[in-house]
Amino acid sequence: MTGQLFVVERYDDTGTPGRAQPLPAVPADVHVVCAVVVPADDVVLALVEADDEPTVTAALAKAGWRVDRITPAIWAQADGATAQ
Repeated sequence: MTGQLFVVERYDDTGTPGRAQPLPAVPADVHVVCAVVVPADDVVLALVEADDEPTVTAALAKAGWRVDRITPAIWAQADGATAQ
């Protein structure tokens, strides 16, 4: 996928530390690259590629996964240069 990259944040609302909701299945035009749980902050951070922010937000909302914050991002290489 060659879409834009976004960081999607979802704050844990399960009431059980370390048991954040899993990411749902999303349409083919939205690609969840990876997601990590940060237990100390009760947050899930997902890297998602899609054409634009409304596409990401709509796809995750339709799948029942709340988006608390979404931020455009760029890929960075180990040497500090950004990937295009």
